[in-house]
Amino acid sequence: MMFTKRLREGVRRGEITCSVRIWTRPHVTVGKRYRMEDGEIEVDSITPIGFPDITPELARESGFLGLVDLLKVAKHGRAQIFI
Repeated sequence: MMFTKRLREGVRRGEITCSVRIWTRPHVTVGKRYRMEDGEIEVDSITPIGFPDITPELARESGFLGLVDLLKVAKHGRAQIFI
């Protein structure tokens, strides 16, 4: 599972425990472990949400400065949002 470079250390330290992904379908499976540079990350849940559900607080919990910062990195075309 890939994270933008500036978020990786926060994920490793356990400071970032959620990730907003804008995908056409989930690319991960609940319960599976995925390799990350120096270890693994386990997906414990996937929740489909809509754009109105992406709050500035959720963006910050995901390691971003705010909503605009998250969307600049995460939005790649038309898709459904997963958290």
